[in-house]
Amino acid sequence: MNETKYGMGHNIRQAFLVTVALLVLCGLVFPVLLSGLSALIFPSQAQGTLVMADGVAVGAKNVGQEFTEDYFMWSRPSAYHYNTYYEEDTDGDGQVEQYYNDGSAFAGLSSGSNNYAPSNPALAERVEADIAAFLEKNPGVSREDIPTDLMTASGSGLDPHISPASADVQVPRIVEASGLSDEQVRQIIADNTQDKTLGVFGEETVNVLGVNLDIALAMGLVSEVNH
Repeated sequence: MNETKYGMGHNIRQAFLVTVALLVLCGLVFPVLLSGLSALIFPSQAQGTLVMADGVAVGAKNVGQEFTEDYFMWSRPSAYHYNTYYEEDTDGDGQVEQYYNDGSAFAGLSSGSNNYAPSNPALAERVEADIAAFLEKNPGVSREDIPTDLMTASGSGLDPHISPASADVQVPRIVEASGLSDEQVRQIIADNTQDKTLGVFGEETVNVLGVNLDIALAMGLVSEVNH
């Protein structure tokens, strides 16, 4: 009987010590070590790859944003409008409400897509509305010339990139609205274009936030950018 009690107590103590040891190793030592190494080897990435304008963080290099001004480059559609919203007291009760840029109610910070099937009428309705809005602001572009990625949302709804073709088709609108020259805008796009990884993997991409920060800098809207 005593041996059984001793054996049980020993097993409980052993299980407790193993649990504490694993908790310390996996819950404290490993995360601290990993975070420390990340901050040392990849300092920018460890801090979220933040993008600065006039000394203020205005976004992250790998997270897209929604832009609606004609002098800025537009991103891909997003079911959550890249979590961009404004606040307004619309009913006069003294409490501000939050709305996406299109006036719909802000649903909170989210990531994802509507995941519509090709046969879903809501998908066709959304795409047709986006095509109409794009053609209205880009009158020199035909429906057939709109690159596919400008009308399709990414799986995350937070994609920071568009294709070079999607950037190129917006140049005339940006030039007219910004007052910059065609050469200036195209050079800004080239400066923010990333080639295929190792020249083989993936596709060429244009970082929309990077382009728009450089446009803002060239227009004098900001005095310094760091991305």
